[in-house]
Amino acid sequence: MPEYGCFLASEEHGPAALVEQARMAEQAGFQALWISDHFHPWNDAQGQSPFVWSVIGALSEAVSLPVETAVTCPTVRMHPAVTAHAAATCAVQTEGRFRLGLGTGEALNEHILGDRWPPVRVRLEMLEEAVHVMRRLFTGEEVSHHGTHYTVENARLYTVPDEPVPIDISGFGPKAISLASRVGDGYITMMPKEEMVTSYLPHSRLRSNGGTPTGGGGAKLVSGGTKVCYGADREECVRTVHRLWYNELLPGEMGQVLPSPRHFEQLHELVTEDMVRQNVVCGDDPDEHAAALRAFADAGFDRVYVNQIGPDQRGFFDFYRTKVLPRLTGH
Repeated sequence: MPEYGCFLASEEHGPAALVEQARMAEQAGFQALWISDHFHPWNDAQGQSPFVWSVIGALSEAVSLPVETAVTCPTVRMHPAVTAHAAATCAVQTEGRFRLGLGTGEALNEHILGDRWPPVRVRLEMLEEAVHVMRRLFTGEEVSHHGTHYTVENARLYTVPDEPVPIDISGFGPKAISLASRVGDGYITMMPKEEMVTSYLPHSRLRSNGGTPTGGGGAKLVSGGTKVCYGADREECVRTVHRLWYNELLPGEMGQVLPSPRHFEQLHELVTEDMVRQNVVCGDDPDEHAAALRAFADAGFDRVYVNQIGPDQRGFFDFYRTKVLPRLTGH
């Protein structure tokens, strides 16, 4: 049986609200936390984007749940040595309950320093080299590195956890999944597709039913997430999703290449409310919510994270505590 976690949306909430949601998540019975790492929100209606590393520091004092970034891009806006420094400190603060989720990023967040936004092939190369640099730094030894994309000279992390920070790689296409399989301690995706899990872990069907990953690479963790909108008025929920998170339904590579929130806002009209009805769980049917998360479990995921869209966070946590999580866990 997988663990069920809460996905904290930094694009939609400020730091104090995110910490309070983490507290409510723990009280509701969620077992882990994801938190997004962006410089910008996807659109101005979302309205927030705090510095994730400061928020994780607060989370380490507020809750006892595992925390993971979903996901950080350690290649352009943040040099891998700086990312490793931040991640190692978070792992120490959380007493080993931190995982570093990584991806190739989006121009929306990564172009802000005026750097060229490279094509996906180069971004994958950069991510692989960044992982190599960070793993060396997590040892606490002095590192010098002169690679294709990064230079590190006489760098040493003095504050490191007892065990190296686990690194999970986000991937959707075959090249990214291959990279995750090659260099990741775990794999992250937002689609409940068994073929993606088996592509990452060819022997994933051998995983035990007791919740401990046993197939493929041993203890490699497969995590997935989804967004929902809980509320008594289903149509109001649809309108909330359409207003705040229409970007989730934009086709193709636009999410990776558009450089600013206003560009996403220009594409709002491409997403209809009917598309939201067909693709996002909205309303207060507990079986519908449970089915969306169970789809990940059925596909072989170890952890499944859910994010509530919109302002009714307390209602969402009460609903999941009393109606949804019991359906999933049998408690």
